[in-house]
Amino acid sequence: MSVAGEWCFFKGQIMPFADANLSLMTHALNYGTGCFEGIRAYWNESHQELYLLKAEAHFERMHRSCRVLRIDLPYSPAELADITTEIVRRNGYRQDVYIRPLAFKSHEIIGVRLHGLEDGFAIYTAPMGNYIPIDDGIKCGVSSWRRIDDNMIPPAAKVTGLYVNSALAKTEAIENGFDEAIMLTQAGNVSEGSAENIFLIQGDTLITPAKGENILVGITRNAVMDLARDELGIRTIERNVARSELYTSDEVFLCGTGAQISPVIEIDRRKVGDGVVGPITRRLQDVYFNAVRGENPKYAHWVRPVLGSGASH
Repeated sequence: MSVAGEWCFFKGQIMPFADANLSLMTHALNYGTGCFEGIRAYWNESHQELYLLKAEAHFERMHRSCRVLRIDLPYSPAELADITTEIVRRNGYRQDVYIRPLAFKSHEIIGVRLHGLEDGFAIYTAPMGNYIPIDDGIKCGVSSWRRIDDNMIPPAAKVTGLYVNSALAKTEAIENGFDEAIMLTQAGNVSEGSAENIFLIQGDTLITPAKGENILVGITRNAVMDLARDELGIRTIERNVARSELYTSDEVFLCGTGAQISPVIEIDRRKVGDGVVGPITRRLQDVYFNAVRGENPKYAHWVRPVLGSGASH
């Protein structure tokens, strides 16, 4: 069970987490009218440093989500990254950390709408290791629950209420004996995992569902495509992906801030490739973790030292 850090950001100030309270009438609690981000900070033992990963990119996406929900977020991405750095520093972590910013309709009122409501914002933190297994590979099932459509709730925004769609798929997968779900669009194309983007490897090419396939355009997704191109010399094609390609690809993996890079070795009780973690996925994992833990100066712009030592900076 994750335990929140002692300090958080709430109502415009850094305060003890124990003092951050919401009313049961809060609009977002009743109607799912909020949006959030998930950010990681990685501990590097040899550097004695905690590296905050791509914080400003996450907050830029959060601003876009807020526009969808008509939430006024009165801080710039740079200011939010500074606030986050200070909270994580105050909480004194010497381990991997997850940071949860949350923007929401804070008005205490009954009634479904977005206009004319007060807005709130908070950031809290908690220790976090692996959200799903990343070493030996996971087993996935294609969900009977279809991915939400853009004209229902825009999936490019991280809307809190949207994640009921993900929760239904995740619970179904676990109770059916799988580790994770893979969701299809209304048209039957591959969209993403319950809370992760998906990549297929066919020969020497990475393939991932296009932005129009109701995906969340992931920060990690973009990082993976950059690493594949710059470190492995592998191109990525964004296109529609048929369900049957899940069964015939050489390798498959899920990725996300929480999931990191998680190899998939079985889908719908069919082996992916040889049924073990593939070589390209393993190489991507190696270069990814090297970058996010501040070991590769080439990707120093991805990370922000929280404690100030920053051996690679």
